[in-house]
Amino acid sequence: MAESSGWDKAIKVEQLTNEDELCRRTAKAIAAGKIVGWFQGRMEFGPRALGNRSIVCDPRRADMKDTLNERIKHRETYRPFAPSILSENLADYFENSFPAPFMITIYKVREDKRKDIPATTHVDQSGRPQEVLKQTNPRYHKLISAFQQETGVPVVLNTSFNEHEPIVCTPEEALRTFLKTRMDVLVLGDTYLARG
Repeated sequence: MAESSGWDKAIKVEQLTNEDELCRRTAKAIAAGKIVGWFQGRMEFGPRALGNRSIVCDPRRADMKDTLNERIKHRETYRPFAPSILSENLADYFENSFPAPFMITIYKVREDKRKDIPATTHVDQSGRPQEVLKQTNPRYHKLISAFQQETGVPVVLNTSFNEHEPIVCTPEEALRTFLKTRMDVLVLGDTYLARG
């Protein structure tokens, strides 16, 4: 068992086998400003976390970048965080956008949307989106859809699930990172862990 940082006073553990309820509960936590570790299925291959080994947060909060850096990531302040966006909304938020499933292409955020996603809009008004398709990652798509239903915004901030080490690969590594950081919620498959 991983050691606790002492920050957690109590952790409530629930099994949520209803996927809709799991995604609704997680979306509500994100909308409430919680930092959520999202560990699902098989690990992605490539340079980015694409919704199976991710930390997800509310992109609407301008302070979320600083909060995430202070509590978990400890990155340089100039480094941006990226948005995961529903495929069907990509062109609504980004100019001249083409399919972008791997979070490696930079697009300008549309001027009228910058106020909606300040935590994932870089100082040059750009973003490096991950377009999430229902057919390639149905559970992550459902999570972002639930967040959209909760907030009206079809975007979450997505960063890799790690702190000063390689991205987590196993449930044990995810739990260890959750316990040693100031993450609020861990969704590990159908298991929902929340600090009290």
